[in-house]
Amino acid sequence: MSSSTADRYLRAGLPIPVASRDGIDAPYWAALNEGRLVLQRCNGCGRFQWGPEWVCHRCHSFDLGYEETPAEGIIYSHQRVWHPVHPALADQGPYVIVLVELPGANGVRIVGNLLGDPHQELVIGTPVQGVFEHHLDEDPPHTLLNWTV
Repeated sequence: MSSSTADRYLRAGLPIPVASRDGIDAPYWAALNEGRLVLQRCNGCGRFQWGPEWVCHRCHSFDLGYEETPAEGIIYSHQRVWHPVHPALADQGPYVIVLVELPGANGVRIVGNLLGDPHQELVIGTPVQGVFEHHLDEDPPHTLLNWTV
């Protein structure tokens, strides 16, 4: 799912999300630009993990890659933010941050913004769908993964 201009969470003045200097998360950001969610997966034990590391969190293998997974999950936890964490967000509050559990990736959890009414009722276990917020005309091009109920 793509986002409309009205649904944009990344406001002017906020730092642009980019891959880390060591490049370990570069496949994640490149896939988001293509409208896909990829997560790190161990080629040894087959388990997904997030955040990316040079070693498997479970079996300690160094044989890791990235694999596509559905951008679908459930709300594991949430936070309604009333105080802006950055000056560019001064007029955006409240907003909702969710911790989404991804059943298609053995329960890995990933953080993102929840689109929609910031006063909506939030229920743990509610299904959510990923929304790719593209900023491909900016330098550098980038995409955020937001969530919607």
